[in-house]
Amino acid sequence: MKLQFKIIITAVSAGLVLSACSTKKDAFLNRNWHAMNTKYNTLYNGGIAFEQGREELNANYQDDYWDILPIERLEVTEDVKLDSEDNNPNFIIAEEKATKAIQKHSMDIKEEERNPQTDEAFLLLGKARYFDQRYIPALEAFNYVLNKYSESDKLNEANIWREKVNIRLENEELAIKNLKRLMKLEDLKDQEYADARAMLAQAYVNLKIIDTAIQHLKVASYYTKKNPEKGRYYYIIGQLYNQLQHKDSAGYAFDRVIELNRKSPRVYMINAHLQKIKNTELTNENSEELWEYLTDLEENRENRPFLDKIYRQLAEYHLEIGSDSLALDYFNRSLRATQNEPKLNALNYENLAVYNFDHNEYKAAGLYYDSVLTNLHENTKKHRSIKKKLDNLEDVIKYEDIVQYADSVITLYDLPKDKQIAYFEAHIEGLKKAREEAQKKEVQRITDGFAAFTESKGGKENKGKFYFYNITSLGYGKNDFTNKWGNRTLEDDWRWSNKSTIAIADENGDTIVDAVDQEIDPTDEEKFS
Repeated sequence: MKLQFKIIITAVSAGLVLSACSTKKDAFLNRNWHAMNTKYNTLYNGGIAFEQGREELNANYQDDYWDILPIERLEVTEDVKLDSEDNNPNFIIAEEKATKAIQKHSMDIKEEERNPQTDEAFLLLGKARYFDQRYIPALEAFNYVLNKYSESDKLNEANIWREKVNIRLENEELAIKNLKRLMKLEDLKDQEYADARAMLAQAYVNLKIIDTAIQHLKVASYYTKKNPEKGRYYYIIGQLYNQLQHKDSAGYAFDRVIELNRKSPRVYMINAHLQKIKNTELTNENSEELWEYLTDLEENRENRPFLDKIYRQLAEYHLEIGSDSLALDYFNRSLRATQNEPKLNALNYENLAVYNFDHNEYKAAGLYYDSVLTNLHENTKKHRSIKKKLDNLEDVIKYEDIVQYADSVITLYDLPKDKQIAYFEAHIEGLKKAREEAQKKEVQRITDGFAAFTESKGGKENKGKFYFYNITSLGYGKNDFTNKWGNRTLEDDWRWSNKSTIAIADENGDTIVDAVDQEIDPTDEEKFS
């Protein structure tokens, strides 16, 4: 009886499960079965992969603090992608999970979606494509949510993400129009409102309408609940005020970044400190205070990852107060501390180039300008400007070398006869010593090599063998031959360096010998070696 009961229960359960698996039946069990599987299986795993992809992007992304920061930390290539190519695997997984959730759990019955989790699957699909820089497919996913799921609680989020895509596709006017309508007609949460304002600010920055961008970014920094975003927004506000030459307002924005301290990434705080120092006019009254300010930043152990920029600011400080040697030292320290900062390297090299040029050290200046070029992208205005300077400088260096050579010759010519002889004898002696040293090093290198070989297994196995079977003896012989004769081609009359000295028989058997050849005879050593 118990067995029959168990069989019946199992059969009924299996029937219910199979019935619930259907995506064509609009029943309570079906809706909740597919919603649960979508949320806690495919979407859950897809969401984890998506967040891992974003973390990886944030870890690898490097902001360019020499330019206005973008609102969103995302490295963008110039190519518009349509298919998945060379992409972050986490975003591919997120897209696959979202697609799987749509294909297996979507319940489109009578043109109405009955699975309440499907809109989130489409939203995840669009986000994964967005961060994969496939903006056209991402736009399709967000538009599908907006057109298909009119009752979804994700409509505001989908709207904001769609306008992000429009901004990436350089449709700033359309994005501004849609975002303004969204803020006017919809009741947005604080974070949604902050995101919408931030995207409006980015659109206005792209359109070079800086003052309007600042106002939107101020509102975004007030409403956002994420401290890293607050720090970034305040820093960008400071940069935009700097662009407008409003130094006081910029200083206030940078102070807000510094006040956040550990609540936002330290990189924002350090750059805010340095921007404040740059905006401060150096005077006799504040010189000591600025030096202490910079020294505190330099000596703080937590600032070690940012020493390259701190050293550069110290170099500029010392250059401005006239401490040239300290300035040069700090420029070089900055170069040594720099890690993957080509723009910073270019600025340091340019400072060193200008300094050497101003002090008539044209060769050194040319080398530094050449280093500047290696740290700049070719198709930029800055690269062309530096290249032009370097080309002009090469002519100056060429004529400077000619002048220096002429001066040296004249100076030598004006010396008394005995000093001229002494100079040339010393020069010849130096050349001889250099050649002897080179020969000694070469002999030592070869000797060490053979000594090491004789101690090896191969060297010991060849001891006592016939000359041409003994690798050690053969090696010494080859070395001796090369030292005496040089590198000779394997051919007849290999001992003659000038083949025109060889007697050549003509067609009639007569021997034709050049008159000069008769004076050149091989030595006894050449004959019997």
